[in-house]
Amino acid sequence: MALLASALVAGIAITAASASSHQARASTTKVFRIALANSFVGNTWRLEMENIFKAGCQMPPYNKEISCSVYNAGDNDVATQQQQLSDLISSGVNAIIIDAASPTGLNAEVAQACARGIVVVSFDSVVTAPCGQTVNTNQLEFGELGAQFLVNKLHGKGNVVMVTGVPGTFGDTQRNLGVMKVFKANPGIHVVSKYSGMWDSATAESATAAALPSLPKINGIWVSGGTDGVIKALVDAHYSPLPVVAGEGENGFRQYLLPGGYKGKSVVGQSLGQPPFLSLASMQLALEILQGKHAKSSVVLPFPIVNNQTVKLGQTVFNNVPSSFFDDFTDSGPKATVVICLKAALTGKPCPGSLNIRIP
Repeated sequence: MALLASALVAGIAITAASASSHQARASTTKVFRIALANSFVGNTWRLEMENIFKAGCQMPPYNKEISCSVYNAGDNDVATQQQQLSDLISSGVNAIIIDAASPTGLNAEVAQACARGIVVVSFDSVVTAPCGQTVNTNQLEFGELGAQFLVNKLHGKGNVVMVTGVPGTFGDTQRNLGVMKVFKANPGIHVVSKYSGMWDSATAESATAAALPSLPKINGIWVSGGTDGVIKALVDAHYSPLPVVAGEGENGFRQYLLPGGYKGKSVVGQSLGQPPFLSLASMQLALEILQGKHAKSSVVLPFPIVNNQTVKLGQTVFNNVPSSFFDDFTDSGPKATVVICLKAALTGKPCPGSLNIRIP
């Protein structure tokens, strides 16, 4: 009863098939229970991440292989997430995938889950318990790739601004280290300002607007998150020419990368980001481990990247969605990790056809 109450308050069950169809295939197909434990839903990225997880669970072949549930721990509340993990362990789920409120605060519950034979995969904000697997990108590489793009476009010389993320987080620390590693190797690049945008479009916009009047001429900007807000501040300030931008995967940023730009303004830039489809890749890893198809090992995924030459309307940038919407909920190209429809990211509803998730 306690578990049921917890699920009603904090979890959303996504049943992969009806009880009758489940019974009909029970003798031939093992249906695994996989739960997503998310630390909070306070931004667009987390909402998209949950939505495509829900949609993917309902698409072939997963709708015949897994039964999914989603739990949210309020506003990054470690104690709530600890309790939810304990409830999930008691309920006997087969796997738990975690976007964690703390890298260490959930380790006791993760160890308990592993001891019960439950597969644990953390992603994005990962846990450090050694028995669990991780699915993530390389955050140091994020910083390096963006910084190197600026160096190349500026021919190794110019004034740049760094708009960082949430101070003290692993991702922010690693990204900043990657940026500075590249800039230090290129002494012609001068960081003339560094401030936090908190990975939030509105915050990045206001911080950029406040900083601009006191800055020398800017040739390039590296943005850890909230890129659309940074560009909006530049456009509103009638900044010309617009600097080269290395940023995240926001729709408003990518619109400026299109051949015709956006509202008469164009930006030379590179967009890459922490993909919301990490939840689906984690689900795939957990399922393959449960099915005996993948070793119990962690996975590092490449970043989905677009630039002025590769961005495509309707595939990697979209009309009629907010500028802060993360377009890298889906990948592109022949080696795409996940290709999933816009409806899934917006509503959590399944797309037509089947879903293929590629992991190393």
